Amino acid sequence: MVCTFKKFNPISITARYIQASYVIQISKKEEVIKMMNEIKKADNWLGGLQWLMFIFINTVVVPITVGAAYDLSQEHIVSMMQFSFIIGGIGCLLQAIIGHRRPIMDGPSGLWWGVILALSSMSAAQGIPLAEVGGSIAVGVIIAGVLTILIGITGFGYYLEKLFNPSVMGTFMLLFGVSLCISFFKYMFISPTEGTIDIGMGLISLFIAILVIVLSVKGSKKIAQYSMLIGIVVGWPLFAVILGSESQLGGGVPSTIELFLFPLGEPAWNIGIIITVVVTGILNLSKQYGSIKGTDIMYPDQPSTSKDYRNSFTITGVQSILSGFLGLVPYSPFVSSIGFIQQTKIYDRMPFLFASVMFFIMGIIPQIGYFFTLLPLSIGSAVLFVSYVTLFGSGLEWYEKVTFNSTNVYRAAIPLFIGLVLFAIPGSAWATLPEFAQPLLSSGLLMGTIIAIVVESLTDWDKVGIEKEVTQGKNV
Repeated sequence: MVCTFKKFNPISITARYIQASYVIQISKKEEVIKMMNEIKKADNWLGGLQWLMFIFINTVVVPITVGAAYDLSQEHIVSMMQFSFIIGGIGCLLQAIIGHRRPIMDGPSGLWWGVILALSSMSAAQGIPLAEVGGSIAVGVIIAGVLTILIGITGFGYYLEKLFNPSVMGTFMLLFGVSLCISFFKYMFISPTEGTIDIGMGLISLFIAILVIVLSVKGSKKIAQYSMLIGIVVGWPLFAVILGSESQLGGGVPSTIELFLFPLGEPAWNIGIIITVVVTGILNLSKQYGSIKGTDIMYPDQPSTSKDYRNSFTITGVQSILSGFLGLVPYSPFVSSIGFIQQTKIYDRMPFLFASVMFFIMGIIPQIGYFFTLLPLSIGSAVLFVSYVTLFGSGLEWYEKVTFNSTNVYRAAIPLFIGLVLFAIPGSAWATLPEFAQPLLSSGLLMGTIIAIVVESLTDWDKVGIEKEVTQGKNV
């Protein structure tokens, strides 16, 4: 066997290296030029501002209510809010770039929020110190974060797709839309201090909601796209002139960022609370999956992959661990982003990336964050109410993928109506049940979704009622 070697030519190799370097430089230069062009686009900035308002409104109330529930000082609440902005901004960026790669808001989970508030009220009933409750919550959140990372690394999150078929997704979307609309409708009309209907606040909120709807339906394509931003720009000064405006934080303008570890309480080991929190974290993954799966309809050419789910769950797990240390409500991709995208028709990621950076800046510069806390909660809620109503369309789109008949309609009707009924039952009615079970059993969204998954697993509903329909057709 004869081996031949090419003659070593240093001049040729050097020339190729220079050529490759030149191509790389040209490519980098083109990327810089493209980025500069994106930065100059007015639509990216306007869309980014609209996304910023959406992210901000869904975040700002959470640390305030948690701080009040656990009797925290003003300094602790301000710190929690600032780190909510910082971690939220970073999370949105990471999810959009290397996570699920979609413009989906990453913020404090509503399910987590409700459970953490419910556990605080439990302390008074059972005589458990608030510090012990808060410390046990922190431990449970950290454990849930570790489990979420393991689910992400192993790729198990991708296999949730088998549980969330179109019927389950349709039920989930409708129940989620109802749960959000109930919350924000209350913020529109009920005074947070008095607990009764505020006529003046309610009328202004109703006017802004109608304005946003009219602009969305009757306005030009460009006007409709920014109807939510217009609603805030009109509603904010209108509310301030008529009713006045003050920061939702109260107090003066913060000047520095302070870090407090375990502000809710030093780590504690109340097993019942820890189990409740860990189970909440596992159940919350259904909402994360729903947010990613729900946007597949909008991006038919870019379906979610196992890598997207794996990265997204891993990022969420890391955020949950940080939330445990900082006393924050754990983060999760927001299903409500689907309604926002449908309302604004902003499908591109660039405006969302702009908003994520601006939200992060609001956290590291306290004065900017404080300014936006002057936004009246009722105005933001009116705008979001209109956005979340469109989740009704998302639910119908999923149901259109299901073949219903007079017999198999139970597959959707049972979980949907049970979930709606649970929404109507007052919280006090669950007082006779064990405290750890109340947050789960009283949640129309969670119970409806769980029942839908169970019902779908019992039988092949696509085949139910077919023979009956055929027989009736022959008799006719």
